[in-house]
Amino acid sequence: MSKKVLMVVTSADKIAGNDTGLWLEEYAAPYVTFVRQGYDVIVKSIEGGQVPLDPNSLPEEENLEWQEAQAKLTNTEKLSEEDVKAGYDAVFLPGGHGTVFDFPDNLLLQSVLREHGEQDKVIGSVCHGPSAFVHVTYSDGTPLVKGKKVSAFTDAEEKDMKLESAVPFLLESTLREKGADFTSGDNWSDYSVRDGNLVTGQNPMSSQSAADKVVDAVEGR
Repeated sequence: MSKKVLMVVTSADKIAGNDTGLWLEEYAAPYVTFVRQGYDVIVKSIEGGQVPLDPNSLPEEENLEWQEAQAKLTNTEKLSEEDVKAGYDAVFLPGGHGTVFDFPDNLLLQSVLREHGEQDKVIGSVCHGPSAFVHVTYSDGTPLVKGKKVSAFTDAEEKDMKLESAVPFLLESTLREKGADFTSGDNWSDYSVRDGNLVTGQNPMSSQSAADKVVDAVEGR
């Protein structure tokens, strides 16, 4: 039986009136990594259907390695109640600014993450993807990230992009407020961290290293 990984992506396509969505590398690089590992990768989105891509994340030349991953985005299934108890070996949440709008308050996604966290299954995420964690608590009310080493898109990187007033919250600050032991590298550098079965990466440059740590965690269970 091949191991199963659920990848959940955003359906939100606007920020401050501009096009946004999923950041392609944060999805495609991990997708390729998981498939190469022999995993059965299931891609679902918050609303189903065509997944919006942040235009700034599209490579100038088509990346042939990413073709299969991109094809999966044309008509995704919507995240469902079945995903809460589906028995995935890992859940992975790519980022993109779309996620800060439709990940945090999605009760279904919260349930999936709570279930995986309570079963000590692998949860991975990168860049803005950890915005999904901000309202996730265990059944006893403890925040998912409390006391955990976590990385994500930093407040400094958000300010670099001049989008700090366009997002509903600053991700680093919010994760810290939830009790996360937030850790990061230099702006725009590859930085990812694994704390048990929770893996997080800082930014798009961290997509590959975060995916590799997820594989390590899945294989180590």
